[in-house]
Amino acid sequence: MSSPRSLSRIAARFTVLALCSAALSAGAASVPVPADLPQTSLPDAATLLRDVEAHQKQLDKARENYTFRAVRTMRRLDKNGSVKGVETEEDEVFFVNGHRVQRLVRRNGKDLTPDQAAKEQARVNKEVQKDLQPGQENADRDEITVSRLLQIVKFSHPRRVSLNGRNTIVFDFVGDPHAKTHGRSEEALRKVSGTVGVDERDHEVSRMSATLDDNYRVGFGFLASVAKGSNLVFDQMLIRNEAWLPTAIALHLQAKALLVMGVRADVDIRFDDYRKFQADAVQQSGATVLEK
Repeated sequence: MSSPRSLSRIAARFTVLALCSAALSAGAASVPVPADLPQTSLPDAATLLRDVEAHQKQLDKARENYTFRAVRTMRRLDKNGSVKGVETEEDEVFFVNGHRVQRLVRRNGKDLTPDQAAKEQARVNKEVQKDLQPGQENADRDEITVSRLLQIVKFSHPRRVSLNGRNTIVFDFVGDPHAKTHGRSEEALRKVSGTVGVDERDHEVSRMSATLDDNYRVGFGFLASVAKGSNLVFDQMLIRNEAWLPTAIALHLQAKALLVMGVRADVDIRFDDYRKFQADAVQQSGATVLEK
């Protein structure tokens, strides 16, 4: 049976991760900017997204000073959309060398057993050591540059809104079904549409919503597929006026694996308990937290 974590990984393939430089609406609703605020001309999507890309290294560095909690709740749905089961997982999340690392600490409201916790910590330590190796900085085979993104995705209807009290530039986007692509991530971009909001001051994606407009096959040998109509909303905020970190992900998923019945589920991920920590201890259990 698929876990909340494995379903999230399947869904990640179609979520235009390049738009948010990571890895997804639960934050405050966006509203038009009040008329008495100064109105400046809107930047074009290409310029704004290139600024996002240019600022990313600095933002990634600040992000690595934090750890936080992620609680995933997966509600399995029957063919009529009624909930037939609920599963939860809780992780400790931190970043190493540009990579997000998650340590499972609780499942369905229960702490891991000592043996399970030891195995999970060993897995995390191994993952961290790999991420620290030379050449692993932000290593990602599926990374898509802004230049490629602009060739595959069309942006339109720019407008300025207020999101969480901050000026935000919002664009609609849609994948070009006729664009030439290379690799599964670029292929996924051709099949999505939605909106993306970029914080005007920090040039960081603060909200993105994406809907899959066509079925998309994922996994080795294309043994699974995500169905048309699956959708996702991703929110993040500026924490302590220092680092942009995720706050919520809402995912409606319809997927099917070879020889397995289809899966319909709503997955909600809530992030909280943001803490700064001693950087040289993050990969160890019981890392020193400096402030909360």
